[in-house]
Amino acid sequence: MINQSLLDPQSIVIVGASNDIQKPGGKILKNIIDGHFQNEIFVVNHKETSVQGLPCLASVDELDEADLAIISIPARFCPQVVRTLASEKKTRAFIILSAGFAEACEEGKAWEKEITDTVNSVNGCLIGPNCIGVLTANYNGVFTSPTPPLDPEGCDLISSSGATAVFLMEAGISLGIKFSSVFSVGNSAQVGVEEVLEYMDLNHDPETDSTIKLLYLESLADPQKLLRHASSLIRKGVRIAAIKAGSTEAGSRAAASHTGALTNSDMVVRALFRKAGIVYCSSREELLSVASVFNYKELTGKNIAVITHAGGSAVMLTDSLSAGGLNVPAIEGPHAEELLSHLHPGSSVSNPIDFLATGTAEQLGIIIDYCEQKFDFIDAMVVVFGSPGLFDVANVYDVLSVKLEACSKPIYPVLPSVINAQHEIHDFMATGHVNFPDEVVLGRALVAIYNTPAPQTVCASEHVIDRERIRKVIDSAAEGFLSPRQVAALLDGAGISRVSEQIIESLADIDSFDKSLGFPVVLKAIGPVHKTDVGGVILNVHSKRGMKRHFKELMQIEGATAVLVQPMIAGRELFIGVQRESNFGHLVLCGLGGIFIEVLNDFSSCLTPVGREEAMEMIQSLKGYQVIQGIRGKEGVDQQSFSEIIQRISSLVTVAPEIVEMDINPLMGSMSGIVAVDTRVRIRA
Repeated sequence: MINQSLLDPQSIVIVGASNDIQKPGGKILKNIIDGHFQNEIFVVNHKETSVQGLPCLASVDELDEADLAIISIPARFCPQVVRTLASEKKTRAFIILSAGFAEACEEGKAWEKEITDTVNSVNGCLIGPNCIGVLTANYNGVFTSPTPPLDPEGCDLISSSGATAVFLMEAGISLGIKFSSVFSVGNSAQVGVEEVLEYMDLNHDPETDSTIKLLYLESLADPQKLLRHASSLIRKGVRIAAIKAGSTEAGSRAAASHTGALTNSDMVVRALFRKAGIVYCSSREELLSVASVFNYKELTGKNIAVITHAGGSAVMLTDSLSAGGLNVPAIEGPHAEELLSHLHPGSSVSNPIDFLATGTAEQLGIIIDYCEQKFDFIDAMVVVFGSPGLFDVANVYDVLSVKLEACSKPIYPVLPSVINAQHEIHDFMATGHVNFPDEVVLGRALVAIYNTPAPQTVCASEHVIDRERIRKVIDSAAEGFLSPRQVAALLDGAGISRVSEQIIESLADIDSFDKSLGFPVVLKAIGPVHKTDVGGVILNVHSKRGMKRHFKELMQIEGATAVLVQPMIAGRELFIGVQRESNFGHLVLCGLGGIFIEVLNDFSSCLTPVGREEAMEMIQSLKGYQVIQGIRGKEGVDQQSFSEIIQRISSLVTVAPEIVEMDINPLMGSMSGIVAVDTRVRIRA
């Protein structure tokens, strides 16, 4: 795993070094030399006697020792080279640039495993294979360009993809973003994004380490490790944003439940990031915009002042902020009138604050001072100031630069005139500031950051469940869907109220029907998974005579083995579901039932364990939350009871991880309580 031989090697050997800097082995050597690596460099190439001015060894057998090996030779030769370096040359860190391993073929997969086993046998560190390398404060270990000058206050970039890391560096530099380190992990044979983050967490130094981490992930081998260490870093004051590529297609689902049909890998990743406190990004542009916001003072409230001389930009930015739940509140009153007196006629301070194309640097400074000192309800400012090409805007940007440092409230500069004001923007960024070329992209980044919750700390459940009873049901059940009796026992063990019910297996059972259930009742065919789709649910049955007639109808349905009888329950339909997601754990969903879940897809989700705050946030984030509160004279639902059931379901699947799918649809809720009406549970070891 990550070690000092990788981060601060006293010697580096480049196997496959070349005089041709258009080859990885040549370019990486040039980058290391140009980066003024202070310690020993060895080069190996059996076709050369000298490489870029350094004496060349014919093979690694001629080497004495080396801390770090950077390897750029055909894949088939790598296992032997690694074995020699690890066992004979005391090499404890390896960066393999070469491709042709697990990503290419089965033979390559075997070579990759052999290399990993060798490195593990000496407690070494392996980056790659199939990567561009790493950039640290001690050496430029990548074969690509650019190699930006590293700054300890810049961003740590950890990427599964080398090309994406390059694209992010290129675009980031043009915005004024600085980098502290870059790790490209390629195939992640031993070290993946999670392991780099783990090292950064366990060795975090708040005095010297970067407080911004940017992640690009193509796979998640250990989501729980990512969750654990990302949460820990964020609690230490670090801010993290990430892209998870390949997360939009639904997984392979047997749509046996609403939950199975609703969930997809993107939802699971979003739930993981939300639980960790990671800002979810869907593109490089968005990731860099979030990183740019991270470079400024933290947004602590939702009221934004938009200061501009461009009305159209202000409207678009306001729309973007408002759509995401941030406010651009009206500014009015004596202070507003006073501010207006300092501006040109025709200006507006109502918010957006428009001080026209003829606005001056002095006026911008006055506006910012009012927002900072007199408009207490304003939490942050966005300044949109370009150039129509009429005059030099350098003095405007100078004022903005001073105010960025002096103000306690964050100010986000949008400087869109990349041609008319390119020199002024360059000078502005040279002072250490980051520019936002597009106001809407900035708006979306602010929304994403503001709506990302802090890492969740889930304590032991405050709700007692009967673990012994739950395990007894699970341990005695066969794989597949549980029977109604088994489901009832699970709900009882979890402490979840359920509707009274009786199973009817013959006409004779109807004669002894439990009258305490009362009429009317609902009849449901036992056996078919999707009862409604096959006509397996009959409502409002008012007599035993009707029960017998409908019993015969239901038993004609293919797969029907019995009929479940329940009293008709009034209330608001709710929904809770669970889906087991491979190594992520269980995803819990909640929402309103009926059309809300069937058509409108209005639901929220959270990875287990689900605490009280998370459960309430799930409920309150629903688009139909007003229905739960009660609307237009109709009774709402007891939110505490709903939250409690979500937490109990979370505890249930923790005790019974064999549950792969679970639907409670519907629960019937009112202000007096919530009961489960129809529940399906499927288990698999």
